[in-house]
Amino acid sequence: MEDSILEVAEEDKPNLEVYRHSTSHIMAHAISELYPDAHFAIGPAIADGFYYDIDSDVVITQDDLKKIEKKMKEIIKAKNAFVMKEISREEALTFFKERGEIYKVELLNEISDDTVTVFEEGGFTDLCRGPHLETTKKVKSFKLLSVAGAYWRGDEKNKMLQRIYGTAFFSKEELKAHLEFLEEVKKRDHRRLGKDLDLFSMNEDIGAGLVLWHPRGAAIRRSIEDFWLDQHNKSGYQILYSPHMAKLDLWKKTGHLDFYKDSMYSPMEIDELEYEIKPMNCPFHVYVFKSRLRSYRELPLRYAELGTVYRYERSGALHGLLRVRGFTQDDAHIFCTENQIEVEVQKVLDFTLFILSTFGFTDYIVYLSTRPEKFVGTEEGWDKSTKALEHALKQKELKYTVDPGEGVFYGPKIDIKVKDSLGREWQCSTIQVDFNIPERLDITYRDSDSNDTRPIMIHRALMGSLERFFGILIEHYAGAFPLWLAPTQISILTISEKHSEYGRSLHDFLIGEGIRSELDIDNEKIGYKIRRVSMLKTPYMCIIGDQEQENKTINLRKRTGESLGEISAEALLNLLNEEIAGRR
Repeated sequence: MEDSILEVAEEDKPNLEVYRHSTSHIMAHAISELYPDAHFAIGPAIADGFYYDIDSDVVITQDDLKKIEKKMKEIIKAKNAFVMKEISREEALTFFKERGEIYKVELLNEISDDTVTVFEEGGFTDLCRGPHLETTKKVKSFKLLSVAGAYWRGDEKNKMLQRIYGTAFFSKEELKAHLEFLEEVKKRDHRRLGKDLDLFSMNEDIGAGLVLWHPRGAAIRRSIEDFWLDQHNKSGYQILYSPHMAKLDLWKKTGHLDFYKDSMYSPMEIDELEYEIKPMNCPFHVYVFKSRLRSYRELPLRYAELGTVYRYERSGALHGLLRVRGFTQDDAHIFCTENQIEVEVQKVLDFTLFILSTFGFTDYIVYLSTRPEKFVGTEEGWDKSTKALEHALKQKELKYTVDPGEGVFYGPKIDIKVKDSLGREWQCSTIQVDFNIPERLDITYRDSDSNDTRPIMIHRALMGSLERFFGILIEHYAGAFPLWLAPTQISILTISEKHSEYGRSLHDFLIGEGIRSELDIDNEKIGYKIRRVSMLKTPYMCIIGDQEQENKTINLRKRTGESLGEISAEALLNLLNEEIAGRR
């Protein structure tokens, strides 16, 4: 077949994915010229840009990105055409073998087609399906962002490659706006803020993906847990606690070992029996249900637990609090009749949106995931449950998108993704109908005709995991938590040592009233004390000097710098309690 140039009409704005993939190709071309020993793996367009994985003996650093950008601009200026060639697979194998492109050869060996396409641009040839832009000159605005390590094909057994990330936009204005967005994301990074605000840490001596909650972070967690428990008690849930491990046979019975084996840890032997630390809480709740004969009059039965589970995540996938190996789920399971599914789902939807809005998430996207190819249960049961979920969404007038075939193997589900203050989407809440575990663990209730009947089990998580949700909260608020969540709600700062006694009495008063107060009577300048409190993003600070001590008042300021003037201790307590009660 003759060579061809992919035409992009001048009046048609090219697809952004094509635009970014072409920029990735240009980056690879530039790297090939600057680092002749480099070999190339894959270089796709992604949600916010592109990357290319390369294998080179030269370690490419952040400082080298400007050099690569300069070379890319030269290639763009040359106006090279992207020429597509269709060649035989054998010809492609020979071509890339001769050039030592072992990753391209591996990819080719997995292709069954007789022919493949390559794209040539300015003497640089890459294995690619395309499409690409017409010429390099079409690329106007791009930026290389970072360098990271990435195992070939995400497998830790393979070689670590160098991954270079970049982004590209149609205009300089769009690129500038995106780079400003990335700077804001960087400022809000929960890993950096977690350290700066002394909220949590992780330590290799303890193990990757295992979180240490510091006192300040633990104070926020306690506020979240107390709120969670209070609201679940009000909503008719019964609180459970379950062990951190169980016999391996349990996970065989439930099917978790078959479906989640790669995410489970190796079993341990106790009394010549194999035990497994739990990856899920569900079976324990089932056995509470199964502990005695149940009547239809007890249904729906709602169990909830803040249950800590452990799952294996590859080291390359771990990311602060967002991807960990030990985490606490805000887990709940509802046992109900088939006719109760819709009403229970409606209640869960109301509960979910209330919880999310309380934490400041009022914008969200809802998905309804339907039956996958491999499933348990009957098609009739799936159809009834899916219709119940769908009708519940319609009754609550929630807009949703159907996600065909993305239900879990044991039932359909509703997923809710929240949008944070930067407009980023985060998966938090899920509602899942389960036909699998009730069948596998053989649970029944006695119906109105005294027949043993299988209940429907609804899995439900509102926040997902406390660790991940906390990480999202840190970034959503940029560490400036509302008063009810803030680890320190008010800091008392004395101007000199002679004000210490009054400061201490005020601190003791607030602590006694349940306010998280911090007292700073150190012999430091007041400006230094104010800066320290500001850096910790404490919502309020009160300054005590001669006048305040004489008048038995405090000088109150917000973390924004706004001064609220002199008020009494009682007025301060009322102000704080009112704001905390409103969860503001």
